[in-house]
Amino acid sequence: MSKPHPSRDAEAHFSGSYRPEDVRFLLKPIEVRPIDVAEKERLIQSGRRHYSEMLSPESLPSPKYMEVFQHAFAMSRTRMAEGLLDLAAIIAARRPAEITLVSLARAGTPIGVMLKHILGDIFERDAQHYSISIIRDRGIDQNAIRFILDDAARDPAGLLFVDGWTGKGVIARELTAAVVDFEQAHGERLDDSLFTLADLAGVGIAPSDEDYLIPSSILNATMSGLVSRSVLNEQIGPDDFHGCVLYEEFAPKDLSTWFVDTLLGDAKALIEAGYSPKTTPVDPARARARSSSLIAAIKDSFGITDVNLIKPGIGEATRVLLRRVPELVLVRDPQLPEVAHLLQLAQEKSVRCEVDPTLPYQAISLIRGLPDA
Repeated sequence: MSKPHPSRDAEAHFSGSYRPEDVRFLLKPIEVRPIDVAEKERLIQSGRRHYSEMLSPESLPSPKYMEVFQHAFAMSRTRMAEGLLDLAAIIAARRPAEITLVSLARAGTPIGVMLKHILGDIFERDAQHYSISIIRDRGIDQNAIRFILDDAARDPAGLLFVDGWTGKGVIARELTAAVVDFEQAHGERLDDSLFTLADLAGVGIAPSDEDYLIPSSILNATMSGLVSRSVLNEQIGPDDFHGCVLYEEFAPKDLSTWFVDTLLGDAKALIEAGYSPKTTPVDPARARARSSSLIAAIKDSFGITDVNLIKPGIGEATRVLLRRVPELVLVRDPQLPEVAHLLQLAQEKSVRCEVDPTLPYQAISLIRGLPDA
């Protein structure tokens, strides 16, 4: 008897800690031995290993950090709910028939879950939601796309890719290249547009280009269905989905479904109060020019040659502190509540912070370059 294709194996897709109707993760659960953050950084910067091959240890946030998170959430939940309503309206206007949300794990997953419910509950548009892997320099998981189009029989014209935000636009450009590769390999053309809440790089479709605090950006697995960042190492065969680790031990502290339900309640309350979602995305030209100018200035000011060491915006700056080796955190205004969690993380990890009131974003993190990597 022939071995079933892994992407057609019922165990190859799951919902994590979300409800089964919320999302289908097209990822292969594997076990990965965690690598110390500093060692991982050395391996990445030396070129000996790709970042997608490794995971550093993930732990639950400190009680103090959770206090800061709850304050951040209370402060920014209404704006995020408005952004979700606007993005859903943009999607509904651009997909007149079938809608298939393909979120990019893992930052895109909670956004995709909420969009699915908003589209159904508020816009009366049925949508399916899958979460798949895309990896810088490695492309998108073509097996996952094939599963959605073939096994799930979804209309290619209805597919759209969802992420939380853009930083420098690297993933958006990776997506464009991956769509070209997929068409060449499988003869199917997909829309390479990336739909996000905040498009700081001016490379996608979004209701805003402002660097505001998206609360889901400042937590890890406990905000993303207990799923790790996607992994592409020697455990992933040619017919497999990209891999991930399930952090089931974090279940008692998981906030994934709570976060979704709370934001959905906020969105419905806004509609009942008369909020009118915007169907026109922000013009990306301003953000694109702003991003290019900033990156050039940062490279010049700090003598940085590797643009991958620059992480602009609150979301990207936070992720550096959570899973990389940071050199410096730049903030525009340290008194703003939106950056309180960054300052707390920096204090916990003994990372230097500087204030630059001229920044076009709320925050930027710089990864430490390792000269002997």
